[in-house]
Amino acid sequence: MTNQAPVENDAKDLSLAAKGKLRIEWAEAEMPVLRLIRERFEKEKPLRGLRLGACLHVTTETANLAITLKAGGAEVFLCASNPLSTQDDVVASLVMDYGIPTFAQKWEDGPTYYRHIESVLARKPHITLDDGADLVSSLHKEHKDLIPNIIGGTEETTTGVIRLRSMEAQGVLEFPILAVNEADTKHLFDNRYGTGQSTLDGIMRATNVLLAGKNFVVAGYGWCGRGLATRARGMGANVIVTEVDPTRALEALMEGYRVMPMAEAAPIGDFFVTLTGDINVLDAQHLAAMKDGAIVANSGHFNDEINMVALERDSKPKRRIREFVDEYTYPDGHRVYLLGEGRLINLAAAEGHPASVMDMSFANHALGAEYLLQRSKELEKKVYVVPQEIDKEIARLKLKAIGVSIDVLTEEQEKYLTSWESGT
Repeated sequence: MTNQAPVENDAKDLSLAAKGKLRIEWAEAEMPVLRLIRERFEKEKPLRGLRLGACLHVTTETANLAITLKAGGAEVFLCASNPLSTQDDVVASLVMDYGIPTFAQKWEDGPTYYRHIESVLARKPHITLDDGADLVSSLHKEHKDLIPNIIGGTEETTTGVIRLRSMEAQGVLEFPILAVNEADTKHLFDNRYGTGQSTLDGIMRATNVLLAGKNFVVAGYGWCGRGLATRARGMGANVIVTEVDPTRALEALMEGYRVMPMAEAAPIGDFFVTLTGDINVLDAQHLAAMKDGAIVANSGHFNDEINMVALERDSKPKRRIREFVDEYTYPDGHRVYLLGEGRLINLAAAEGHPASVMDMSFANHALGAEYLLQRSKELEKKVYVVPQEIDKEIARLKLKAIGVSIDVLTEEQEKYLTSWESGT
C-alpha cells in the first residue's frame, strides 16, 4: 500500500513523507481497534465503490482512519478541520505512501481552508466525515446539487453535533448524520482522557510555565471540562470551574472545585481554558479584568469561545512572544497571553489526543460509514446516536486488544433482568 504515485493534493512539502510515515506507524501501534477493523475491511471490502469526503484534523491518528477506510474499498479525500492542527509530514505521507488525496497545510489562512473543503466536495462524496460540521455546512449552503448522491455523514465533536441538531430542528438537514461524539466509546474516553491530557500538553509546550499553585479556570464542565479539571488538579493547580448548567456546576462543586461566575474568576485566574462550544465565553469585560500575565487558551472547537474581536480592539497591537503565544497589552498595562490564536491548543501547539483514545473515536467513524451504507434506505434526515451494538463492539474489541476479559451474563441472570415477577 506504500510507494504509490503521487495524487492530486495541496501538501506543503512532499519531501516530509518519510518522517510522516514513521509517525503514522507509531500511532498505529496504539490503535488496535482500528487495526482489527482494517483487517476485516481488507477482506470484505464493505465500502467498495464509495467516495468518502473527510474534514478532520490531519494528524497521525486521522491518517490511520483514512488508511482503514481505503482498505475497505473506498476512495478517500481529506481536508483539515482546523488551520493549526495539520501535521505537514502526515499530509505528505498520505499522498506519497498511501495514495490518499489530502488538502491541508499548517497555518493555512481562511480562504485556503475553504478552498480545501471545496477540493473535497469537488470529488462528489457519498459519505461525509466531519469535525465541526464545516463540510456539511458548506455542502448545504453552496453545493445542494450534490445532496441527492449523499448517503449520510458522521460528526466527531460536540460543536458539530450542536450545529447539525440546529439544522435538523430547522428542517434544513438533508441527510442522516451519526453523532460519533455521543457514543460512549467517544465522549467517555476521547473527551475526558484525551482532552484532559492533550490540552495540558499543548499549554505546557507553548508556555513552559509551571501549573502548580496557579489558579486554573476551566470554562465548562462537560466531559472535556471534567477531564481537564482532573488533570490540572493533578498537576497541582487550584482549579476554578465556571458553568451555566446548575447540575454540572453542582457536580463540579461536589468534586471539590471552586465554582463561580466568569466575572469573579477573571481577576484571579492565571490560566483560562474554554471548553463549551459556545460563543464569547471569555468576553470583552472578562479579558479587560484579567491580571497581568493571564494565559488564555481554547480547547473547544472554534476560537469563537474567546471574543477575539474585542481582544484585538481593546489592546495594543499584539506581539508574538513564542511560536504559539501572542501578547496583548491593555491601556492599563496588564498583559493577556493568547495561545495558538485561540484555536484548539491541544492540536495547535501539541499533537492532539493520544492515539489510544482516538482509536475508539475513529473506530466509530469507520463502522459508522459501514452502518450508513447498510441502512441508507431506512434512515431519515436526522441526527442519530451511534447504535449501541456498534458502541459495545468497539469497547469489546478494545478490551480484546489489550488482553482484558470480562464476565458474561448467565441464562439465569439474563432472565432475571428481563423479568418483573422476581422481588424481595
